[in-house]
Amino acid sequence: MSYGDPNNPYGAPQGQQPQQQQQPGYGYPQQQGQAPGYGYPQAPPVSPYGGPAAPTTMPSSVSAARVMMWVIVGLQVVGVVLLAFAAAALNAAKDDESLQDNTAFQDLVGQSTGVIWGYVVFGVAWLVFAAVLATKFKNGGNGARITILVFAIITAVLGIYPFVIIGLVHTILAVLVAVFVGNANGKAWFNRPRY
Repeated sequence: MSYGDPNNPYGAPQGQQPQQQQQPGYGYPQQQGQAPGYGYPQAPPVSPYGGPAAPTTMPSSVSAARVMMWVIVGLQVVGVVLLAFAAAALNAAKDDESLQDNTAFQDLVGQSTGVIWGYVVFGVAWLVFAAVLATKFKNGGNGARITILVFAIITAVLGIYPFVIIGLVHTILAVLVAVFVGNANGKAWFNRPRY
């Protein structure tokens, strides 16, 4: 069909030159200059295995949990040092000449010194375990995530019972670690594929 035929009823009106407009190609948007973000939302990136893409950087909640684990390690260092100092002071007081005659004090010191040294040994073991788990945040798998969850829950319980007053900070930090590692971001981070 040609616009040049004067008898064409679908042609340009008489006396006017036809204006050639380029039609957009098939599949191209009709409006140019539309700002991105309007219309349908963008789909999340897809991994080659068909699921959502694994995070490439550590989510902020998991990073915060790692920092809290290192704070727990630091608090345990302070606690172990204080308990060791208390046990050493009680041993020194047990040998003091002025307190040798006080049998009630000697019985108390004799029994409590061993308990305090037991707490020191347990504190050192728990400290080492916390430090190892804190290093597993970067490249640990789902087993590390589950171990961190169990560690955080046990730490929260231990912060409530034997160490009520000084364990309150441990309890709060441990609960936050468990929440941040146990949420969807933590699961996605620890279950990401490692190439």
